[in-house]
Amino acid sequence: MRYIDNNFTNAYFNLATEEYLLKHTTEEHFMLWRDEPCIVVGKNQNTLSEINLNYVKENNIIVVRRLTGGGAVFHDLGNLNFTFIVNDDKSFNDFYKFVEPIIGVLKEMGIHAEFSGRNDLLIDGKKFSGNAQCKFKNRVMHHGTLLFSSNMKDLSAALKAKPIKFSDKSVKSINSRVTNISEHLNKPFDVLQFKDAIFNYIISEKENAVIDTLHKEEIDFINNLVEEKYSTWDWNFGKSPQYNFMNEKKFPGGTLEVHIDTKSGIIQSIKIFGDFFGKEDVTHIEKALTGVKHNKEEIKKVLEKFEISSYFSNITLDDIVETMF
Repeated sequence: MRYIDNNFTNAYFNLATEEYLLKHTTEEHFMLWRDEPCIVVGKNQNTLSEINLNYVKENNIIVVRRLTGGGAVFHDLGNLNFTFIVNDDKSFNDFYKFVEPIIGVLKEMGIHAEFSGRNDLLIDGKKFSGNAQCKFKNRVMHHGTLLFSSNMKDLSAALKAKPIKFSDKSVKSINSRVTNISEHLNKPFDVLQFKDAIFNYIISEKENAVIDTLHKEEIDFINNLVEEKYSTWDWNFGKSPQYNFMNEKKFPGGTLEVHIDTKSGIIQSIKIFGDFFGKEDVTHIEKALTGVKHNKEEIKKVLEKFEISSYFSNITLDDIVETMF
């Protein structure tokens, strides 16, 4: 097995690294890595229904889709992530096999952690790790989060979406009581020392084991994968399952109610209702938005072509865009 200390902290790059290691190598791997603030959504989730879009935009938080299922999670530099990739498809759905070393290293630190439910690790009944898996040919990838010293305020704010606006069949995230590992340590320890402790525990019984880093040719390949897939709207938002969106807001010019049907992130139909006044028929705007990405920037480009005050008296272009999200 190859042991990789991945010091890159860009979420697009790190999720692309997992795909590279899983699909473009034959070796088995164990990797530890961290991300700057980001939200990682599950493969089968509707991205917009999982995130607080305004908070994410205002705080420049990256949103990226992963290869595995499960719910959305928040990462920051106080969160350590681990990835196993093995050539053993019988390991699929065997979550305990991969979290056992994490339980072991925490035990050495005087912390009692337990595996709970389908894919969580708990300390004193509070979650500090969520895990997920996927399979490619005979290879299984298992990865998990380890909340060590994460900013809980950012975690809750970034994932505080309003799913009542959405009607879909996507996988929903489940809110859990969470805790940081650092709160349970007997002596001060930082996240990088914690990373070293995990590596030491994992390789302690492995002869000739060395901790490796990504090589230049690998980094180049991964960067191409970032550009072609992991940093794109199509992968992170467009891959969302079909969904219906409804929202209503009140402005000085009256109420505005929007109903949107989307498929692959593209608006299939849109209806705008309300008690607002306007000289022009809003069906012109509805037709113009059909076939456009359900994306703030794209919708704004379309609306800027219209004299909005002729359609919505005392309601601004920005008001309309906000109502659509």
